[in-house]
Order: sequence, then structure tokens, then C-alpha cells
Amino acid sequence: MSTAARAGTGAGWAGADPYAAALRSGRGPLFLRRDDGWLLPLAVERWCGRADPVDRDVLDRCEGPVLDVGCGPGRLVAELSARGRTALGIDVSGTAVARTQRIGGQALRRSVFEPLPGEGRWGTVLLMDGNIGIGGNPDALLERLGALLRRGGLLIAETDPADVDERTRVRVVRYVDTHPSGAPFPWARLGTPALLRRARGWDATGHWTAGGRRFVALRTRHSSNSAEPPNRTAVITSQRARKPSADIPVART
Repeated sequence: MSTAARAGTGAGWAGADPYAAALRSGRGPLFLRRDDGWLLPLAVERWCGRADPVDRDVLDRCEGPVLDVGCGPGRLVAELSARGRTALGIDVSGTAVARTQRIGGQALRRSVFEPLPGEGRWGTVLLMDGNIGIGGNPDALLERLGALLRRGGLLIAETDPADVDERTRVRVVRYVDTHPSGAPFPWARLGTPALLRRARGWDATGHWTAGGRRFVALRTRHSSNSAEPPNRTAVITSQRARKPSADIPVART
């Protein structure tokens, strides 16, 4: 997949008016809809709320500067920032980025497949709320995330509750939509077993269930550290990325 093609994989979210409207109101219902009519409910109210105990446990495990891929309305980035941690969210939705910034988090409107600040120096990448589905190609996404992390860096991914390994095309819709608008875009669903099978080149350091949600911790190779909560604060400087944008944080390790 070319860089240009990869950068466009989030266009469905960016152009989904129902998604932007739901984030502005903080309420659903909202779904991903396959062409066969199958619906996957999206937890808009939880995403737009504050980090809950399950979220906070995940954040306790983060190491060094944290990149939240597909940060949505920013609850995790805002919580990390409130803790004094270095954190950046990226999302293809301008509404999501604006809301993240409004509640105190740093965020960029950027695809994970575009050039990003601090490439190869992030301590932790978060892939929460089903974002393993971004781009519809988990193998390409895992390869990209490995390039963003420093040596021995940590990926924490939230997986599907079901044992599923699916690539599909979806639209973002409200429940009442009978004729969904907008072009379909590629998406994927992976359960924990599927992610562990696909995580070639990674070391699995743990997986757990909390609050009905499932998570996997993976580490880039060549590290003997465990994924225990580090209780340390990262350091940040402000520089400009390859595509300049004001106040872009670049992690320094």
C-alpha cells in the first residue's frame, strides 16, 4: 500500500457527518454499518466522557511519551496531560481533534500513515476503542506502529470481545438511517487470538479483560522490560514536524 493510499484510509471517518454530530453532542446512537446491514454499536457516551477506571488502568501501564492513535474526542490524552505525562493524540476527524484540544489534550489532525512527530521515539502507542480496525489492514497498521515506537516500545491495543478476524467495508450511521450516506471505507475487527497471531515481530507481554473490554500488550523486540506501571513522567520539547504545524509536540527520549 502506497503512502498516499495509506494516508487516505481514514477518510470515511473524516467525512462522516453523523460521527462529527455525535461528538459535538456527546451522545449516540451511532454505528458502523456493513453493506449487509450488520451494525456495530459505537460507545460515543463513553468516548466523550472522562477516562474511566478501565481506561486509567491502561494509562498506568504506559511508558515514556504516549501516542494515542485514533484519539477520538480525547479522554485518554486529556487524562495523561492532567497527570503531567507527555501525550499526543492523532485523529482524521477535525471535530475529534478540536474537542481533544478543548479539554486540555494535545492533538493533530493526521492519519497514522502520514508523517508524524517523534517517529521512532514514542515509548507507548495506544490503539483503543477498536482502532485496530484503522485502514482495514491490521498487518500494515502493526508495521507502521512498530516504526513509530522506540526500541523496546510498548503497544497497548483494545481487541474485539469476540474471537474474530475480519476485514470489511463500513459506513458510520445513526440507527435510524435507512439509506446511509457517504462512501464505505475499509475496517477490520480482531479478537485477542487474531491479534496475537498477526503480531509477528512483536513480543506479547500480556493480555487481560476488564469491564467487559479486552486488551493486549505487545512490545517491539530487543527489550527485557515488563509492562508494569512505570510511575514516571516523560519530558517534552516543542519543535516542528516535517509538515510544519504550530505547537506540535515531539517526544525526546
